[in-house]
This record gives sequence, C-alpha cells and structure tokens, in this order.
Amino acid sequence: MQAIIVTGGKQYKVAQGDTLFIEKLEAEAGAEITFDQVLAILNEDKATFGAPTVEGASVVATVVKNGKGKKIRVFKYNPKKGYRKRQGHRQPYTKVQISAINA
Repeated sequence: MQAIIVTGGKQYKVAQGDTLFIEKLEAEAGAEITFDQVLAILNEDKATFGAPTVEGASVVATVVKNGKGKKIRVFKYNPKKGYRKRQGHRQPYTKVQISAINA
C-alpha cells in the first residue's frame, strides 16, 4: 500500500518502511507524527483519490532526527560596479520513517 501526502508545501509518495527527508518539523527525535493531508491511497489494484484529501486517511511516521543539509554557496556579483556578496546556506530538514498507512 502506498499513499501520497503533503507536508512542507511538497508532495511525497510513501510506503510503509520508507525513510524521507522533509522540511523541518517542530518534533524531537523519537516522536510520532501523523500526516492528515493524504491526497491518494494506492493499493495493488485499487486507487482512492481525494477531493482534495481522502476522508479519514492518515499516515503515521516516526522522527529519526533533525539536521541540516549540505552547505550551498550563494554568490552575487555585478561587473564593473565592485559589488560582490558571498553567502552560505544550510537547509534544515527532518528525517522521518513511515510506520503505518491508515486508510
């Protein structure tokens, strides 16, 4: 069984046992989270689509850890003007493992 969920403004196709890196959530490691915004439930031969979400469906996940991604460099430059600006950015994430899909 698979499901399509929405979190952090993005959509993810998940199955039981999957590990995801999603946008940072306010939850400690080891906590359980429930995703209520389920757009679709996909069984082997049957698919249920919501309008916009499936009624009574949820996905339960366990937080593995919170962390930061790799650093990216942001460099702004205007030629002939002497303008140079260098920044770094590390996007925070939450690593979750899908425990159950309730349809």
